Amino acid sequence: MWQKLRDHHARVADRRFETLVDVDRAADFVAQTGDVRLDYAKTNIDTEGRALLIDLLEEAGVAAKRDAMFAGEPINETEGRAVLHTALRNLDGDPVLVDGVDVMPGVLDTLSRMERFADDVRLGDFAGQGGKITDVVNIGIGGSDLGPAMAVQALAPYHDGPRCHFVSNVDPADIAGVLRSCDPTTTLVIVASKTFTTIETMTNARTAQAWIRQSVTDTGAQFAALSTAEDKTAAFGIDPSRVFGFEDWVGGRYSIWGPIGLSLMIAIGPEAFRAFLRGAQSMDRHFRAAEWQYNLPAMLALVGIWHNQICGHATRAVLPYDNLLSRLPAYLQQLEMESNGKGVSMDGADLDVPSGPVVWGEPGTNGQHAFYQLIHQGTRVIPCEFLVAARGHEDDLHHQHQLLVANCLAQSEALMRGRDLSEARSKVADKFDGKELERQARHRVFTGNRPSVTIVYPQMTPEVLGQIVALYEHRVFVEGAILGINSFDQWGVELGKELATALQPVVEGKESADSKDGSTAALVDFLQNHGVS
Repeated sequence: MWQKLRDHHARVADRRFETLVDVDRAADFVAQTGDVRLDYAKTNIDTEGRALLIDLLEEAGVAAKRDAMFAGEPINETEGRAVLHTALRNLDGDPVLVDGVDVMPGVLDTLSRMERFADDVRLGDFAGQGGKITDVVNIGIGGSDLGPAMAVQALAPYHDGPRCHFVSNVDPADIAGVLRSCDPTTTLVIVASKTFTTIETMTNARTAQAWIRQSVTDTGAQFAALSTAEDKTAAFGIDPSRVFGFEDWVGGRYSIWGPIGLSLMIAIGPEAFRAFLRGAQSMDRHFRAAEWQYNLPAMLALVGIWHNQICGHATRAVLPYDNLLSRLPAYLQQLEMESNGKGVSMDGADLDVPSGPVVWGEPGTNGQHAFYQLIHQGTRVIPCEFLVAARGHEDDLHHQHQLLVANCLAQSEALMRGRDLSEARSKVADKFDGKELERQARHRVFTGNRPSVTIVYPQMTPEVLGQIVALYEHRVFVEGAILGINSFDQWGVELGKELATALQPVVEGKESADSKDGSTAALVDFLQNHGVS
């Protein structure tokens, strides 16, 4: 099937897909569930290409793999684990079995505990030594940071709880900047580490502990933990009532729906958090029930496969024209690149197609004044994914939102249409002539024929955010299933961690750098001479 898709691409690669986009195509090349709509009409995928992509999906057995995931089978084969982040938003409590045991009673009990604690913090029933909690500092890294940080920013209009801050980097500037803005007597620190051993997280946690100790007698009383290592959290001084665990069938980058989302729940309240879960649950149901052609996650994944593995476009720009989603590109970098940045298939053989793309982006319209130059006129084609809401939350500034929407739609149109040389000449014919006219006109040519998709929704709400995040999760799953890789492990992060542990005593001057390569030894020497040790 891969070869059939390559052959089809070769036949259509040079056509102007702008000529395909009529009213009928605009109605056909979309997928929608609820109020979230994907438009992929501005791509070079045609009816035949779409059919071939769906055949590829079916040949890969995606439906069976999807059903196995929801059923709690150990589809994370390299670690022998189920993949059940979807259970965390199974609000109806329908049984989900892992090794014959229903996990839903535990999931719903943890959710209820989180809600009680969040309410206590928000109402002041849980307080710091200085009174009602005014600030929450979430200390985590990777999925324990990117998910909640993204969601708290996205749902800022719904904040009616304490201020939320996020610390992830072991760079002392990160935690110092956050703590400087907080009062230690009214700050709740949430330490997010499943094992309570993550070196960056625990280093920052001990720094926060020392900061609170300067002003508070019972240091552990203003800490909560998102961890399964109750012996370690107890040794840290955190009462078991403030420890919220999650099972190993929830991967870090898929964990926002459970205890890792505690900071979000405290910020927006349990009711809004449940709306967030309901949105994701509705996307789960759509993903399981909709025919492939109308299935949002499936079609978004197939567009990605077409652009990356078939067309050879190695990067993907995520461009939210919604400032509330300003952290979404960073969140998707981990979700997609940690999940599908693999070089071998499930059986350990080398992949014979490229793995996942490089994912990057910034909110519009900022990006227009930064990197859109390369997107429009650079020599590489970069598929773009736009996201935009019909309305914002600032009713008195609706005219600015209309300008934002106009910019978003104009960018996708410009990428598709471009501007040919004759049109470029007409733009400057009144200023130049002869050879200079040709030279100046060529600088104003846009090749166009550059693909994009657009995701639209009425407004950024907790439910819509849940739908969007679950959409991207399932998109990653479908792409990984088609590629035949394990999207749920992340061995690629291990080697650097191991080497960092070995290098720390060298950097500190406690061990010699003689065993290191010449470059590393020279860098250590320079840094030591300038104060690192």
